[in-house]
Amino acid sequence: MSDTPTQIKQRYEEMLLSRTPSERLRMASRMYDSGRKLVISGIKIGRQPLNPSQLRGQLFLRMYGSDFTAAEIERIINRIPNMQLDTDSKWNMASSIFP
Repeated sequence: MSDTPTQIKQRYEEMLLSRTPSERLRMASRMYDSGRKLVISGIKIGRQPLNPSQLRGQLFLRMYGSDFTAAEIERIINRIPNMQLDTDSKWNMASSIFP
């Protein structure tokens, strides 16, 4: 579904395509970085402090958790160095993703 008028879509596409590929890549990278910072801020709100490994695990769950089964998440978390889940959210997050 799109509520954007065709004329606006065309103008946006023209503006985007007028940039060089490296400028478009830079824009995408900045948008990803901004989104990542917002997700991290959301993770930190109202919870105990997390160590860097736990934060990395929570970031993974927020961004990709719904793409995997609970068993797959467990395998991924265990195989990636410096990534773990804090004990409070491990089961809470899994149960909210996989009712």
